[in-house]
Amino acid sequence: MAQTRTTDVLITGAGPVGLSAAAELRRHGVSCRLVDLLPARLPYAKAVGIQPRTLEIWDRMGLARTVLEAAVELGGQLIYVNGREQARIAMELPPEVPYRFAALPQYETERLIEEYVAALGTVIERGTELLSFTQDADGVTSRLRTASGAEEELRTRYLIGCDGAHSTVRKGLGLAFEGGAFPEGYMLADVETDWDLPHGYAVRSTHYGADGAIDDVLVAVPLPGANRYRMTMRIPPELTAEPGEAGSGAPGRPVTGDGVEHGLERGGRVPDLSHIQAVVDRLAPAPTTLSTMRWSSVFRISHRIVDRYGDGRVFVAGDAAHIHPPTGAQGMNTGIQDACNLAWKLALVLRGAAGPALLAGYDAERRPVGEEVVGRTVRHASGPGFHDDSDDSGTVLLREAQLLVGYRGGPLAGSPYGPADAPQPGDRAPDCAGLTVPIAAYPLRLLDVLRGRTGHVALLYGADAADLAGAAAGTLAAQSRLPGLRTVAVLARDAAEEASGALDVPGYRDAAGEFARLYRPDGPTGFLVRPDGYLAARFALADTAAALSGYLTALSG
Repeated sequence: MAQTRTTDVLITGAGPVGLSAAAELRRHGVSCRLVDLLPARLPYAKAVGIQPRTLEIWDRMGLARTVLEAAVELGGQLIYVNGREQARIAMELPPEVPYRFAALPQYETERLIEEYVAALGTVIERGTELLSFTQDADGVTSRLRTASGAEEELRTRYLIGCDGAHSTVRKGLGLAFEGGAFPEGYMLADVETDWDLPHGYAVRSTHYGADGAIDDVLVAVPLPGANRYRMTMRIPPELTAEPGEAGSGAPGRPVTGDGVEHGLERGGRVPDLSHIQAVVDRLAPAPTTLSTMRWSSVFRISHRIVDRYGDGRVFVAGDAAHIHPPTGAQGMNTGIQDACNLAWKLALVLRGAAGPALLAGYDAERRPVGEEVVGRTVRHASGPGFHDDSDDSGTVLLREAQLLVGYRGGPLAGSPYGPADAPQPGDRAPDCAGLTVPIAAYPLRLLDVLRGRTGHVALLYGADAADLAGAAAGTLAAQSRLPGLRTVAVLARDAAEEASGALDVPGYRDAAGEFARLYRPDGPTGFLVRPDGYLAARFALADTAAALSGYLTALSG
């Protein structure tokens, strides 16, 4: 057996989550290998919804524009119950949110991130299976079987399992994966319609029986292309697998051998266009004839979450850590954020800029998010959809957009400062428009300032050049201990014209007052933004050095 040690991190699973982990690690200068058992991308539009928060992350990476050119906007949702329209939801977000909801077939999302990762020097090793692994105080030893059938022993510092609902990594760690399965089997299909419904609107049509329970459902999500949709519905009796056939003795269950009934069925009976048309005839809001079915499949849905997101030097992310109904397109996006949360922490630890205790913050921050998503999607899947949430519509959409995910009270969140209802440590750092510099003839967004940066960014807000220069000097000690830290001054609207010229750091004027409106600084105020776009600290400019020192202490554990 060949034995190699060529990389810092091994990632198993090259779906959107594994690819995102590889992308972030490579951006931070960490070497990694990315392996996947599949010989090629699956040609299925499984996860299709892309949330605004994910697009913000991709903007930081420099990937957002590529995705925008390929995706289609999700402008809203039409809700029907027993044939009658119950709601027409325009998925409108506040104007300061830079991106809207979008849809893109999963194989296209994977292709775009794969090309991005390849440009950074990591290529997917397809047909390669993780057989087993062991870990010790210094690293992880993994046994791989390559596409040629040869076995390899690989020694790495860390291992990340992004290998899906039936994760080898999760099983190897012995993590609990508690939950259950929905009793119904479902069909997926990629089809075209001839209905005349609003462009970019998804459709959710349910039928309630006499007992008050849902007995029929159709969900149609628009995809790029004229009148093209990914449709989901319950499996009809004629496609129910008999014992001993494609399932494990129950209707439509995929063969897994691990008791986790989740995902596309491999083999067995495949729905044809007539099966999909029959459901559409019953539930579609307008008569339509389907055509051009690109693919179809049967799948099952479970809801489970691990008891912890890692152990020692081995971690799980995405479906390896949490599975749930696809309601609201939360799964892939949650997994991508898992990967980004873990990657920057691993990078700092590998550089020696943070202690191993930092990695415990991955579970502390992300598992509560996973628990909330699993609970919410199960609740929404049992009703007409997220529009029946008890919160106001604006809050519901912000939550579905994953813009309300935060880590207040977490191990890395510093002490609150300023107005209680202002963005605080642990909150998402809001984007804002209207930042100007003398050389540019057009205003910038904060995302433009942050794009491409891999480290933390200290945003120093004030009107007085002396205050800003003093605070910038206070970041110098932190820069020697925190790789990639950059300092940017944000000058208040009433700052003197020559103030930016008196600074030794980049300066942007808050010409539109948007930064002040959204961040609500309490006088001269500093903000430390983490590599994943969350606030790490908020402090008075006069306390810059002390605030950053406190954060560095938290990083070191």
